[in-house]
Amino acid sequence: MEKKINYFENPGAENTDKVIELVKERKEELGIENIVVASVSGRSSVKVLENIPDTKIVSITHHSGFKGGDDLELEEEYVKKLENANVPIYVGSHSLSGVGRGISNKFGGITPVEIIAGTLRLFSQGVKVCVEISIMAADAGLIPTDKEVIAIGGSAKGVDTAVVLKPAHMGNFFDLRINEIIAMPRP
Repeated sequence: MEKKINYFENPGAENTDKVIELVKERKEELGIENIVVASVSGRSSVKVLENIPDTKIVSITHHSGFKGGDDLELEEEYVKKLENANVPIYVGSHSLSGVGRGISNKFGGITPVEIIAGTLRLFSQGVKVCVEISIMAADAGLIPTDKEVIAIGGSAKGVDTAVVLKPAHMGNFFDLRINEIIAMPRP
């Protein structure tokens, strides 16, 4: 099998439209029904919804207090659009940091989960995010683990990475399979 991967010169939001275009094409080629999107404000998930309306989308955002305090970073205008389209918005701790990061921050050192996250970042921040949000969505029962899904992530604002993967729950993390990289920035 031959498959093309789209590489971006730089990470970031300027790649969002191209990622969505590539995801739509690959979703149709493979018949994939589910897309999970990392979207802190909700903006990227709304863009996916507007451009790929014929799919089941799950939007994943940071947990409350990610940037301090008790605030969520979701923007109300995007929340309303997602809710009106029945797109679930998952708010929760990151599966590849969570309590482990709290331990490292308090006592120093590094946990095995942080090593996994660091290893995935060798590909790109977006690849790590795609794996992470897939686990989170699977654990919440929002995506199936017996079918391929497309995960979309990025490095900061917007998205710059998309992968086809077969998700797994956190408890059987090593059953997760990254089957294709659709797009990512060059490291």
